[in-house]
Amino acid sequence: SRNAIAKYLWCQLITLFVLLLLQTGQSFLPPAQSVASHLRPTQALISPTFTTPIKLKMTAAADTIRSELLSIIGKNPEGHKDEAVRTAFASKLGEYSNAEGADPNDVIFAIGKTVFGVDLPDAKKAKTNGSSSKPAEELPIVDFDYMKEFMKEVFLSYGVTPERAEICSDVLIEADKRGIDSHGLGRLKPIYCDRMDDGILWPEKPIDVITESETTALVDGNLGLGLYIGPHCMQMAIDKAKKYGVGFVACRNSTHYGIAGYYATMATDQGCIGFTGTNARPSIAPTFGVEPMMGTNPLVFGLPSTDDFPFVIDCATSVNQRGKIEKYAREGVDTPAGAVIDDQGIERTDTEGILRDMVLGKCALTPVGGAGDKMGGYKGFGWAATVELLCTALQSGPWGEDICGVDRATGKPKPMPLGHFFLAIDIEKICPLDTFKKNTGEFLKALRESKKAPTGPGRIWTAGEPENDARISRTSQGGMKVVAPLQKNMIDLRNSRPGLKEKYPKLPFE
Repeated sequence: SRNAIAKYLWCQLITLFVLLLLQTGQSFLPPAQSVASHLRPTQALISPTFTTPIKLKMTAAADTIRSELLSIIGKNPEGHKDEAVRTAFASKLGEYSNAEGADPNDVIFAIGKTVFGVDLPDAKKAKTNGSSSKPAEELPIVDFDYMKEFMKEVFLSYGVTPERAEICSDVLIEADKRGIDSHGLGRLKPIYCDRMDDGILWPEKPIDVITESETTALVDGNLGLGLYIGPHCMQMAIDKAKKYGVGFVACRNSTHYGIAGYYATMATDQGCIGFTGTNARPSIAPTFGVEPMMGTNPLVFGLPSTDDFPFVIDCATSVNQRGKIEKYAREGVDTPAGAVIDDQGIERTDTEGILRDMVLGKCALTPVGGAGDKMGGYKGFGWAATVELLCTALQSGPWGEDICGVDRATGKPKPMPLGHFFLAIDIEKICPLDTFKKNTGEFLKALRESKKAPTGPGRIWTAGEPENDARISRTSQGGMKVVAPLQKNMIDLRNSRPGLKEKYPKLPFE
C-alpha cells in the first residue's frame, strides 16, 4: 500500500540519519528531532539534556567494534525484527561496552535499547564525568592448561580417581575451548560439585555392563559422573565399530555428561561417524502444550572431513537450553523472546524469573521451531521425543518428573538418573576414509562458497566451524575470559575443598 511504502522509505531515511550521526563521533541527538521520536514516538532514545556534542576518545579496539555495530545497523534496516540480527547486535554491543575508552553516553547504547531491545546493566557501562570516561575493567584471561588442572584438582578433592578426573576436566575444558561457555567452567560448581555436595551425584561409581553383544551393549552408570561415563561408553561403541563396522551403546543411571559434541568428536578422531544423544530434566513443552515434559535432548552427529575441523552438529532440540539461560543470568541480560513459555501460555524474557519458575515447573522451553506450528515447532517436538525414547525405552529408564531433580513435596534435591546413547560407524568398513573425508570436505566447501545474503555477515559457517573459530581466537588470546560469577565459584571451591588452598593460594585474577 501507499502508506506501507511511505513507512519503508521513512525507515530508510531514519537509518541513514542514524549512520551519519554516529559516523560524526557524536553521542547526542537534538531533543526535538530524536531518532526515537520517529521509530517509537512514546520513547525517547536518550535524555534531552544531551544537547552538546561529546567527542569520543576511544582506543582502536573500541573504534573497530563500534564500526562493526554501525555495519550491523547499516546492513539490516529491518534488523530489529530479526532475532539473529538482534542477538548479533546485543553480543557486539556488550563487547563494545567493555572495551577500553568506550563512551557510556554514546548514542549507540540508546539505539541498542530502543531499537534492538538491548538494555545493558549499568554495571557493564563505564562511568563518565563530563566528556571523559573510565575504561571498563578487562576480564581476566586464564590459560586453558591452568583451568583444566584446576578443575581436575577439584574432582580429585571429591575422591574421583586421577584417570577419571583427567577425563572429566578434559570434557569441561573442551567446551570452553569451543566457545560453549554454558557447558564448561560454568557447569563445574552448580552441576557437578553442588550435586555431589547434595548427595544426588556420586564422584566414584563402577560402570556395569548389563547386556552385551558384538555390536551392542547396555551399561549402568550407577549415578556416577556422566563426564567419565560418557567417554567410556563412546569408546566402547567405537571399539565395537572398529571390529564389526557398527557399535551402539545405551546407558542408564548416568548423570549430566557435558557437551554432546565431545563424543561425536571422539568418533571422528578415530575415523568413525559419531551419533549421540541424552535426555535431561524436563524442560521442553510439547507443541500446543505448556507443561515441561522432555529434556533439551541434544541430537548430535559428527563426520570427519578434509577441513581442519570435523563436521559436528551439537545443539539442543529446544530453541534455547537451560545452560544458555543460566549464562544470560550471569551476564544480567534478558532471554530472547520465543524461547520460553509459561503455564499460562505467555512467552517470557525475564531470565531470573524463568530460572526460578523452571525449577517449580511453571515455565517450559519451546522446541526448535518455537511454540505452536506456524514455524514448524512440531519438528523440534518430534526430535526431542525421539531422543527421549532412545534414552529411556532401551534402558527402561525414568523420564519427566522422575528426573526433575527436585522433590516437589519438600523442595529438596533428588537424583536425576539420565539415559544416553552412542553410535559409531567405522567408515573404512564401507569406503576409504580419505574418500569419505574428500567427499564431505568438497560439499561443505561448496556450502561455504555459495551465494551470500547481501544483508548478512558475508560468510556462511558449517557445523563445527564456529567452535573452531572460537578455539583459534581463544588460543591466540592466551586462554579463556573468566566472568565475575565464575571467579567467585573458583574462589569458593578453592576455599572449601581440602588441599586446594595450598595448591592455589592466589588465583590468576586475585
